[in-house]
Parts: sequence; structure tokens; C-alpha cells
Amino acid sequence: MARRGHSAWLPLVAVLLFAAAAATTEGCCSGKLPPGRSFQRCTSLPVLGASLYWTYHPRNGTADVAFRAPQSSGGWVAWGINGNQSAGMVGAGVFIASQDGAGAGAVAVLTTVLESYRPSLTNGSLKFDVPVPPAAEYVDGAYTIYATVALPMNSTVQNTVWQAGPGSTGAIRKHATSGQNMQSVQKLDFLAGETIGASNSTTP
Repeated sequence: MARRGHSAWLPLVAVLLFAAAAATTEGCCSGKLPPGRSFQRCTSLPVLGASLYWTYHPRNGTADVAFRAPQSSGGWVAWGINGNQSAGMVGAGVFIASQDGAGAGAVAVLTTVLESYRPSLTNGSLKFDVPVPPAAEYVDGAYTIYATVALPMNSTVQNTVWQAGPGSTGAIRKHATSGQNMQSVQKLDFLAGETIGASNSTTP
């Protein structure tokens, strides 16, 4: 009888654990995103007040990503992956969100490869596939970039980069070259939900 009673509690325990996990996910991964935007994992990035949300799809090696960072409406933010497995900005393919310059408050997304420390910021294809056109928005003092990326070399561990800087009438100006702007790199395991070398990741 005791064994059957113990077994009877197992479904209830499973439900409670699932509910607790769902609450954690809701608080971390959906609290600052609009309705209809949900992700399985998220992490607070160590600098620039940024956060990264993502869902990894092992069947095709892609990840749905939302990158959010506070910034003035006239500024810009960027997020990307350095598929060369380098821990720096040079060689990274990035998404840059900023005002589109038309004066209507619309947000545009530039996709570009940072070919040097003085990149041309030419809009073009990245070195990894982007199956869905990226999008971005500016809400409550922060930009959010939405993108789907095919992880380079089908590896779940990637060197990610992010940045933020000033702008004017849609033009992207140079970011600061000191402090947090020089620390915005992080190795991320999209499958395990871990930022390598840090312990600030939250998973369902």
C-alpha cells in the first residue's frame, strides 16, 4: 500500500516541477518580450545591460534568437556570431538594429561582416545562413533584434559578440573603445544553455 501511495504522488510532483519550470521560463525569457515571442532559454550578458533569449532546434542546427539591449532611440545595438571560432569582433557576422533614417521611428536591421576594426558596414550576406529575414523593434528604451541563424559548422558552442553605440538620423557611429564596449564577447553553448566561463544562464 505504501508503495502504491508513493507512486500516486509521482504525477503530482511532475506537474509541480513543470509548473515551477514554466514560471521560471516566463519570468526570465518572456518578461521583457512582447506577446507571441517566447524562447526556451535566456541569459543576462555580462556587460552593456544586454540579454539573449534563444531556442535551439537540433533537427536542423538552427537557433531562434532575440537580443535585447538598452539604448537611446537614436543609437544602435548589435549581436552576432564569430563563426571563425575567434573570440573577437573581427570576422563576426552581426545584426545591427537602428532607426531607419526615414524619420518615422521605424527600426531597420543591417546584416554585415566585421572585416576589420574599421568595418565598412556594408549590408550583405553573412558567413552563416539566416533562414528567416531578421527583424527588430524599439520599445521601452531598448532595442530587440529577432533572428534565426544556422549555427556555423553545426556546432552548438559559438563565440558570440554584441555591441552598442551612438547614431544620428539612421547613421551608425563608432562605439566607445574602452570599458564595457571592449568586453562584449561570450562563448555560448546553445544546446546546454551555458555561457562558458560564466554561470548566469537560466533554463526551463
